[in-house]
Amino acid sequence: MTIANQMLPLGFGGGLGFSNANAATAGPSDMLLALVSLLALLTLLYATFVFRPRTKGGKFGPPIVTTSPVCGIPVIGTIIEFGKSPVKMVQRCYEDYGPVFTVPFFHKRLTFLIGPEAQEPFFKAPDEILSQNEVYGFMKPVFGPGIVYDASKKNRQVQFQSMAHGLRTARLKGYTAKIERETRQYLQSSWGEESGTVDLFHALSELTILTSSRCLHGDDVRENLFKEVSELYHDLDRGLTPLTVFFPNAPTEAHKKRNEARNKMVELFSKVIKNRRENPDVKHSDGTDILSIFMETKYKDGSPITDEQVTGLLIALLFAGQHTSCITSTWTSLFILNNPDIVKRVVDEQKAIFDSNPDADVDYKMVNEDMPLLHDCMKEALRLCPPLILLIRYALKEVKVQAAGKEYIIPKGDMVLISPSVGMRLPEVFKDPNKFDPDRFGPGREEDKSSPFAYMGFGGGMHSCMGQNFAFVQVKTILSVLFREYEMEMVSETMPEIDYAAMVVGPKGDCRIRYKKRR
Repeated sequence: MTIANQMLPLGFGGGLGFSNANAATAGPSDMLLALVSLLALLTLLYATFVFRPRTKGGKFGPPIVTTSPVCGIPVIGTIIEFGKSPVKMVQRCYEDYGPVFTVPFFHKRLTFLIGPEAQEPFFKAPDEILSQNEVYGFMKPVFGPGIVYDASKKNRQVQFQSMAHGLRTARLKGYTAKIERETRQYLQSSWGEESGTVDLFHALSELTILTSSRCLHGDDVRENLFKEVSELYHDLDRGLTPLTVFFPNAPTEAHKKRNEARNKMVELFSKVIKNRRENPDVKHSDGTDILSIFMETKYKDGSPITDEQVTGLLIALLFAGQHTSCITSTWTSLFILNNPDIVKRVVDEQKAIFDSNPDADVDYKMVNEDMPLLHDCMKEALRLCPPLILLIRYALKEVKVQAAGKEYIIPKGDMVLISPSVGMRLPEVFKDPNKFDPDRFGPGREEDKSSPFAYMGFGGGMHSCMGQNFAFVQVKTILSVLFREYEMEMVSETMPEIDYAAMVVGPKGDCRIRYKKRR
């Protein structure tokens, strides 16, 4: 779950081409004119996107990537390659050009920092140097005006402080019991039989939003309005497409439904807030939900947060956590099930905790301290399959980068990117990087600590994910119940592929498992 680092992975495809509806009947002079026009266009593209970017940054400017094995046309080829597979392209460019390189992308310059040393300025630079607002403005129609990236710096700090208050340890201790209760209720109603087959990705997606709603929205919303909230969230989620990044208000059907859903969400939560305020003596929840915190928030000038902004913050938190938690819990489960020796070790770890009292409830101490293997399995799944393949900033000022014995200057105006998907699979950082090996984080190895910015499962630096502790509690509590209550095995003999075409990257393929109730 992440909000301070809620970044959109660019995983969109497409191609560029030129066509002429009248080409079949055009005469030689027409064809020649078309050819000349095409060459003139290519020359203009080359001058605009290749020559001009080379001059930025001076002699310390990063190398410019202008050619691609996918297509021989300068610049156009790299755009096509990036559209087909951003991760493969970043990996190729890292191998060909080193840890810092720039890719012209239409009228933008995308400068990539790969590897712990190169990534350090990305995580350490303040917002006055590397900013998020200019990059993620397309989220405004989803979250609403004045929320997160659309808020002033002072108001955004207050919003983040409220979120952090709702995710502090004292509240996590209460959330653990709620998550276990929701998990058991869901399994009883959905997996009720002694054995069966389910799509684990779908099941964990449902379970994630159920547990998130219970903790974030409160008992009154979870018990009475969950169906409406989940349906509206679905339309909000579908309203975030690759087109949204460039044209957030384009008149598409998905954007229309997104806008309608957000308006209805505001109406729904405004009624909840009004009911809570007008009936303070009625117990609407136990008071630990984050909605109750947002309702009492005031900005530094003394003005209260509006109902619309409360709704926007709830949407932002749900967006931040839903995809990342369900994807991470799915990958963690599948990687464990794909390694029989690790399955045995995970089950043994749970037995060591609960065998003396099988009916004991999961508590925060158990989840936080007594499940190191399950914890490391989750970290390793995030290393291999991070939900966000690219994190982005906008350079408001020049940025100096030291990497591989060289100094680079990233010019003002560049889009600056890192790739957790590439950076956490570098063999010089993680031994045998494509292997699922949770023990790499254990005592004596601790490969994630080889550098402060080697591991990026939850971002890093000043914008590291404030929700990571909640994510660990949520995922580990759910999986603790699953592995204690059921014997499970994958239906497929192979792991699903990584769906790099998705906006938030999850598994693509057969995620079904067979389950059998333990005696």
